[in-house]
Amino acid sequence: MVSKDDVFDSFEAVISERGATNPWEESASGHRVYHPDYELLAALLAIPLREGRGSESGRLAKGIDAWVAHELRRAGFPADEVWPRLTKPRVLPREVGIFLDRLPKSLRNDVHAHLLKNKTVAPSEARVLGRAYVKQVDVLVSQWARGPELLVSTKSMVSSFRNNLPNRFEESYGDAKNLRGRYPLVSMGFLFVMRSTILDDPGAFEKAVDMLRKLQGEADAYDATCVVLAEWSDDAFDGVRIRTDQVPDDLSADRFLRTLIEAVLTRTPVEMHVEVRERREHRELPLEEPDTGALIKLDELGG
Repeated sequence: MVSKDDVFDSFEAVISERGATNPWEESASGHRVYHPDYELLAALLAIPLREGRGSESGRLAKGIDAWVAHELRRAGFPADEVWPRLTKPRVLPREVGIFLDRLPKSLRNDVHAHLLKNKTVAPSEARVLGRAYVKQVDVLVSQWARGPELLVSTKSMVSSFRNNLPNRFEESYGDAKNLRGRYPLVSMGFLFVMRSTILDDPGAFEKAVDMLRKLQGEADAYDATCVVLAEWSDDAFDGVRIRTDQVPDDLSADRFLRTLIEAVLTRTPVEMHVEVRERREHRELPLEEPDTGALIKLDELGG
């Protein structure tokens, strides 16, 4: 078993084995389609379930966090700007990563070991200041010069759907207003993982769908919301299946990720996020992305 701070260790090897293939494809009609790696998602969710920890829905949510972060790296966002990072520390400012990489090899391992112990510089969770309070954010794309650009909140629910849905709605609605109030240009999404047994209660599922649609129906709330239905057996666990057949198109993971990524590109100049744009458009752009100046300052210091 791993500690709470090391929960992502369980997912690291599985993610590392997957190729970072381009998720974008152009359809016959000329529209750009995003293809999420659902097989990886199923594999990640199966890890806590196989350990007999499926009742701890928070661990399922961590699997989702790891998956969303991987999808953003597939889309072309730099590894050190997507948190949680694939490797420890899970949260590390890009500029600190540059400094670490440029250290002499004789110092690098020792400094990295000390860094892992310093939760102020390299915390296990990303926290950002909203309009009213500090919020722990599940998945984040950020850089020193640009600040938070993409925020994803994830929740999971495996039982007692009717009783718990109102609380989840209140929490997610409040978080949206808090974060949007400070970051009006941020691309923000809410992803809800539920066990497919909610389909046995059609009324509860309708409430969840209605809740998610309302959360993306206001300009100062989420840009996109999503529902993921995960199916598994408790009697003889044989893996997880992702039920895309019962998910409305406007709440699907492919639309969710496409909307969030395209919102970032729309709200930044074309010379920003060049690799993300190139992967989406399947072509090289005649642009050179400007650095924030951190690299120059490190060079001046002899890094």
